[in-house]
Amino acid sequence: MDLDAALQTFIAESRELLTEMESALLGLDQGADAAPSAESINAIFRAAHTIKGSAGLFGLDHIVAFTHVAESLLDEVRDGHIAVDEELVVLLLSCCDHISALIEALADGQTESTEASEAAGAPLLTQLKRYLQPAATQHAVAVSEAQVERIERDVSDADELWHLSLRFGPEVLRLGLDPLSFIRYLAKLGRIVGMATLPDALPDAAAMDPEVCYLGFEIAFASNADKAAIENVFEFVRDECQLRILPPRSRVGDFMQLIEELPETAVRLGEILVACGSVTAHELAQALAQQSAAPGGAEAAPLLGNILVESEVVQPAVVEAALARQKQVVERQKQGSDGRSAEARSIRIDAERLDQLIDLVGELIIAGASADLLARQLNSPELREATSRMAGLVQEVRDNALQLRMVKIGATFNRFQRVVHDVARELDKDIALQISGEDTELDKTVIEKIGDPLLHLVRNAMDHGIESAEMRLARGKPAKGLLRLNAFHDSGSIVIEVSDDGGGLRRDRILAKAVERGLVEADARLSDQEVFALIFEPGFSTAEQVTNLSGRGVGMDVVKRNITALRGTVGIASQEGQGTTVTVRLPLTLAIIDGFLVNVGGAVFVVPLDMIEECIEHRAEPGQDFSNLRGEVLPLVRLRDFLEIEAEPPRRESVVVVHSAGRRAGLVVDALLGEFQTVIKPLSRVFAQVRCISGSTILGSGEVALILDIAALLNDITSTHRAAKLG
Repeated sequence: MDLDAALQTFIAESRELLTEMESALLGLDQGADAAPSAESINAIFRAAHTIKGSAGLFGLDHIVAFTHVAESLLDEVRDGHIAVDEELVVLLLSCCDHISALIEALADGQTESTEASEAAGAPLLTQLKRYLQPAATQHAVAVSEAQVERIERDVSDADELWHLSLRFGPEVLRLGLDPLSFIRYLAKLGRIVGMATLPDALPDAAAMDPEVCYLGFEIAFASNADKAAIENVFEFVRDECQLRILPPRSRVGDFMQLIEELPETAVRLGEILVACGSVTAHELAQALAQQSAAPGGAEAAPLLGNILVESEVVQPAVVEAALARQKQVVERQKQGSDGRSAEARSIRIDAERLDQLIDLVGELIIAGASADLLARQLNSPELREATSRMAGLVQEVRDNALQLRMVKIGATFNRFQRVVHDVARELDKDIALQISGEDTELDKTVIEKIGDPLLHLVRNAMDHGIESAEMRLARGKPAKGLLRLNAFHDSGSIVIEVSDDGGGLRRDRILAKAVERGLVEADARLSDQEVFALIFEPGFSTAEQVTNLSGRGVGMDVVKRNITALRGTVGIASQEGQGTTVTVRLPLTLAIIDGFLVNVGGAVFVVPLDMIEECIEHRAEPGQDFSNLRGEVLPLVRLRDFLEIEAEPPRRESVVVVHSAGRRAGLVVDALLGEFQTVIKPLSRVFAQVRCISGSTILGSGEVALILDIAALLNDITSTHRAAKLG
């Protein structure tokens, strides 16, 4: 076993568990008015418990020691001995942060505790133990101090009880698992009527290992819970124990559910019924003997289900459910299903390997374009057919490779639950976060780079946008402010909206500040969009006070610069007194896109195919900057003039109708060259100030073609037209 690889897996899984733990804790805090759900508390406990157990396998004693105390507190919360309040949630969030810091230190090679880590953890341990001490005095471990002898019950009592036969594995203690904690938690689902401790496996005292569990337990348990719920009590130790559960009186609904949950390897009716506990092995043997003894041979023998029903061993509904289950299993086996779970068919892949794969696919596309060009030049039908087939396969490889890098934005959005929680406390505001569109997917490289800009937008909305509770009530609003994060796909791009229901932007103050700083002329006539865009200027701020979060005019310009670097755009819509929405538009991927080649003055340009509606012949009168497209006015952009290309126009021109963010325009070009799989190459810093160009690509001929930034181009012409009207 590669311990280094296993340790990296532990680090990755711990990060995921801590994220789940934080999300569940924030859920408890948001539902402070209602009782916390057992599911949320179990999720928090499971995260801490798993991290502790896995850390023990690697000998990370400092992580085990701290997590054990946190887990003990969570165990008391699970048992209902400690109530969940805001103070406890804040403490557990701080513990989550500390464990995360220990994991990150481990990722940097720090396998032992340090003075700094101990100093950071000491006050948290003190607070944890302060909670644990009263809880420990309130209750004793009743399960372990009594009921250790075999119990005698009459038959009628036994019919109403579950019977659990429990044998823990010898390594359970070394894994940091406490057998008694599971038995204590079992008591939450019902009442432990009796328990017998079996010391049969105990060796002589001299041979006894203090780190090995030798005891077995036989438990009589009264509960209305179903078998699945009882099994879930032992979820964390299921791989390290043998658990047999004998049900009380058979309930049809429970058995039908249990039959549905059986593993797919049991395909015989008898095995299914025995597995779910509705028929004992003895009863099944008797029914099989009766079936085999029937006259007339196997073909004339009665069905096993009918025998069991006639003998009143099991109810007809249970047999019907078992038969339905049997049919499903047989059909799946015929289809070649091996019954493995989806988790067993998934693997972790290093992100760098995915990046290398995308780079290689890009080079393959360029090489394929070169081969296709050569085939056309040689005018070989066989070679052109071969390159056409190869191009189709390359496109499939490209699509599948890009899909591997597509991730849901929900994980990024969920990170802001904690940000909103902490910042709201710091600002003494009551703010709720509403998330939608979390299943929207985009390239992981975009996800990695959009986090910081979104963080600043969220913090800025909470600090400047949403008012205090007193001010909101005075304005007739709910005391709790609302912050929204939304994402959706539009025209080959992903759109992310950060909205708040706060006071909105004050147009007059922004314009006055801009005039004061000399950004605009005092008599300038600007649209709302142009005024709001001024807040992205370096050092621009209208805040009356400087806080720890904002007010220095540093940040919004960085937000725009980072988004622009991703070939994205950012816009603002606001209504004073109602709220503000910041809209970020980003490309789905930064690697490969479907493009459309156009020729302008002998130069080749790429238009993203997702932004093209149609291509038409140019029919406008000379000198006109618009055209009539089926009764609608279509603004025209003559790329020759816009890009300042000095060349004579051809006799016939074409128009490429493009759209972005609800706006349309027609690009007047010399010729249409067709679709092209475009491998995006970033421009160097020398060309960073070039307008409306988002990147470049390499054609099959080896020439470089520039990729048009349609969103920026439409913004540019919209501003130009508006300025012309105002002028």
